[in-house]
Amino acid sequence: MRSFALILIALAASSTSAFDIWPRSASKCPSVWSDVASELQSDFAGCGADAHGAIRAPFHDCINNGCDGSLILTDECSRSENAGLSAICKKLKGWSDKYNVTAADMIQFAAATAISACPLGPRVQALVGRKDSSKAAPVGSVPSSRGTLISILGAFGAKGFSADDVVALMGTHSVALQFNDDPSQAGKSLDSTPSTYDNTFYKETKDGTAPYSLQSDVLLSNSSQTAKTWSSFADDADAWSSAFTGAWNRFAVIGSDASKLQDCSSLIPSSSASKKRQAFNARFTKMMSAKFRV
Repeated sequence: MRSFALILIALAASSTSAFDIWPRSASKCPSVWSDVASELQSDFAGCGADAHGAIRAPFHDCINNGCDGSLILTDECSRSENAGLSAICKKLKGWSDKYNVTAADMIQFAAATAISACPLGPRVQALVGRKDSSKAAPVGSVPSSRGTLISILGAFGAKGFSADDVVALMGTHSVALQFNDDPSQAGKSLDSTPSTYDNTFYKETKDGTAPYSLQSDVLLSNSSQTAKTWSSFADDADAWSSAFTGAWNRFAVIGSDASKLQDCSSLIPSSSASKKRQAFNARFTKMMSAKFRV
């Protein structure tokens, strides 16, 4: 089974508010995470291959049994549905062992750090205190980039996510390169700005101008269920960034009681471009596109 270049999960379709996932634990962030943050920020600088892999890894860990570290504690990372993750899985496991922290926490903390390493990347929460599991997820539990829209939305729907929610986090493909979906075109990016965490991906996928597009993304950009939301994110980077942040924060605590987790978000730096600048860039792009009818 060929898998998503980045498996994306979005805002849960429930009555739980974003505030409800904020940790209630009075404990401070363990000091070890300051050392972890320093090393990861250095490794992910420039939003390169390690950062891309770190952003992708959480979804392959959490989509099945919850965020439990099994992706790097079992044989999951070697499966075809997780193709392309071997290198980052090895690094994540090494960091987890080096700093004596859970694999589940390392996967999520690394992803939050990697997002901030990419220009325009939204700043997401970094909570710690998850428990690891050595029980592997069922084979084939990661949705395929060549699956039907029904199967893809169904997989996420089973976890409580709506079709619009899925669209929100598909924006992570903005910093993705594909190697396994079509090996003959290995290395092609999913939009023209693969080192910038922006909403260019939405416009180029819908217009058919992206260097490469996954079948799943094309389906989502054109389906009557999701096309309106897809287009809205193409037009409004600020709206997408807000939706993405809430989505990521809720997904990252699947399988854990968020009220018992510790908040290390202060260790995640802001991206090199502010949210205000991101919104300005989106408005400018829209204006120029209209002017020149791009």
